[in-house]
Amino acid sequence: MTAPTRFFPVSEPLKYAGPESRDPFSFRWYDKDRVVLGKRMEEHLRFAVAYWHSFTWPGGDPFGGETFLRPWMHGSDDMALARAKADVAFELFDLLDVPFFAFHDRDIAPEGASLKESNANVRAIADIFARKMETSKTKLLWGTANLFSNRRFMSGAATNPDPDVFAYGAAQVKNVLEITHELGGENYVLWGGREGYETLLNTDLKRELDQMGRFLNLVVEHKHKIGFKGTILIEPKPQEPTKHQYDFDVSTVYGLLCRAGLEKEVKLNIEANHATLAGHSFEHEIAMAAALGIFGSIDMNKGDAQSGWDTDQFPTNVEDTALAFYEILRAGGYTTGGTNFDAKVRRQSIDPEDLILAHAAAMDVCARALLVAADMYEDGALQRAVNERYAGWDAPQNQAMLAQGSSLDAIAARVEAENLDPQPRSGRQERLEALAVSYLR
Repeated sequence: MTAPTRFFPVSEPLKYAGPESRDPFSFRWYDKDRVVLGKRMEEHLRFAVAYWHSFTWPGGDPFGGETFLRPWMHGSDDMALARAKADVAFELFDLLDVPFFAFHDRDIAPEGASLKESNANVRAIADIFARKMETSKTKLLWGTANLFSNRRFMSGAATNPDPDVFAYGAAQVKNVLEITHELGGENYVLWGGREGYETLLNTDLKRELDQMGRFLNLVVEHKHKIGFKGTILIEPKPQEPTKHQYDFDVSTVYGLLCRAGLEKEVKLNIEANHATLAGHSFEHEIAMAAALGIFGSIDMNKGDAQSGWDTDQFPTNVEDTALAFYEILRAGGYTTGGTNFDAKVRRQSIDPEDLILAHAAAMDVCARALLVAADMYEDGALQRAVNERYAGWDAPQNQAMLAQGSSLDAIAARVEAENLDPQPRSGRQERLEALAVSYLR
């Protein structure tokens, strides 16, 4: 395949034009050089484009085939198509002026007749990435291996009952981890798309959890062996495609990491739509990860309130997004993480420009939400309300209850001696929700 000179209808990178602009090919809120809480907006948000949804998904659904008909999706030479796709990808990265992108190995290169051939295909495209990254500002946020699409992984990879599948998955991860390291990637993500079970009737839970823990340790050990300085991330997801997954949510993954002795080595990549599928809010999962010391990065998207599956839509709700970024600010912001758009245009959005406009609008939503979150954080009223609610715990006698050496006997004696008769106090939820909404601009 010969790629067109340009795939997209514009040739200049999108610029900030201000809130009054109605030019769709400009940013209304994302002003990358604007300083927010001492850092440039670009440094706060660290946007990334997801290779899989933007360039690999054909627009199909369970009831109909592809709708996008992208020129790099059809032809007889799979590697030529992959090279053309890489050209279009960096064209979009440059138009959006994003600092990062993310990929699975199967997004960027076709699977070969053997693992050796598949890995060679991935490495060949990675070499193209390396050359393009010499002249593009866009770097690699993270890479990952697709251990879920091929039928060999229908019963998982790390947790598969067949040890040969475990070995194959480990070899595939080795290749992508090394490529991520060579490309200067800032993270490596493990997403166990099928690490779970469909029925307990054919499942040995302890054995599978042991296998998963060892697999994770193998990845961390290899990270240190090759000198990869980035962060290993796990992305929680409760279900779909597997009925029940071992990486259900932040708390479940933390338990898994503790069981494997990796709670100090591995952090989490948290997706908005996965959080809601687990019955949580996005901000809950971010806050929980921060509280447990394992917050790393996010996949930014949203689900459909009327659908019970992972629709991966671009974010449009400023209030919800602001609450998420408020928790990120409270956690100290990103280190190696970023805001990866794990989102896809709708299957009826078939024009090339739809890809640009979807990302640009989402970047504006995030930028606007960041400004709201920064106001929340800088004003401090929300935090003061929390501090006030827990102020009683600052008293020495109450701190003593939590210290080693305290006992139920001593606590009970104090209650009797001081004739304690605590009464409930309002949580002020509605007042605080109204305060949070007041920061919207």
